[in-house]
Amino acid sequence: MAELTTDNQSENSTRPATIVLAGATGDLGFRIAQALLRRGAVVRALVRPGSIKPEVAQLRGLGAEVVDVDFNSVIALTQACSGAACVVSALSGLRDVIVDGQKRLLDAAVVAGVPRFIPSDYSIDYTKLPNGSNRNLDLRREFNQRLDHAPIQATSVLNGMFTDLLTGQAPVVLFGLKRVMYYGSADQPMDFTTTANTAEFTAAAALDPTAPRYLRVAGEVASVRGLQQAASQATGEPFKLLRVGPVSVLGGLIKVTRALMPTTDEVFPPWQGMQYLHNMFMGLPKLVPLDNARYPDIRWTSVREVLATKK
Repeated sequence: MAELTTDNQSENSTRPATIVLAGATGDLGFRIAQALLRRGAVVRALVRPGSIKPEVAQLRGLGAEVVDVDFNSVIALTQACSGAACVVSALSGLRDVIVDGQKRLLDAAVVAGVPRFIPSDYSIDYTKLPNGSNRNLDLRREFNQRLDHAPIQATSVLNGMFTDLLTGQAPVVLFGLKRVMYYGSADQPMDFTTTANTAEFTAAAALDPTAPRYLRVAGEVASVRGLQQAASQATGEPFKLLRVGPVSVLGGLIKVTRALMPTTDEVFPPWQGMQYLHNMFMGLPKLVPLDNARYPDIRWTSVREVLATKK
């Protein structure tokens, strides 16, 4: 009998790990699925019944197992999590998703005996921020307080700002004006990581049973002056700095903007992006130490490379 157990353990150790992925049809989630498949994992992508997103067919075409599941049912989620080595969440939303939805996913993972859970964090270091400074990160902190009390090993991936946002969505590098806009100090270090690099790192962490509670990465640490230099190099045109004022000015603008639209179901209303920039310009959520070297096969994409893709 002992020999049989040893043989079974050996077989299990060589069998590809099954990773359950929630949010696989989103941009980050889809990239995580691709990165997991490249690393040889079995990917079980959870999607809502009747989803017609093109990513569903693409996931099947890539070799992922696509499972229709009722995200409101812990029983259905538990069945979907059965036999997994890790549950990875790339869900996006507000309280109903980040707190309530992930709580059901967590409960299911625990009941199914899944050893590890990666929540949908992918952000600056919210553990250093005061409550009320960033609505979306407050929700992540609230869920992670529950996660810390669950009988499961957890790993949060923190990556700063997605570098991709600098090509348009984040009002920092103003291509038309050839300016880099900022508040506070132009020398405050900030963390930037592409969506693709974040996905690669998350996939590696999902397959790493020794991953710690928090993993912090930055494709590049850059100040506003660094962004200015990167933009100039990427475009071949000189960019200048545009200081609007101290960080407190941005704080005031956030209050005014939020007062004008106090209730919203949007995940990223204008004032939410402003809160994120306020946090970064303050320097409080700077990622320290960085764990970039943990998975040495990942090549980190620089800010300049991303800005060079701007059409």
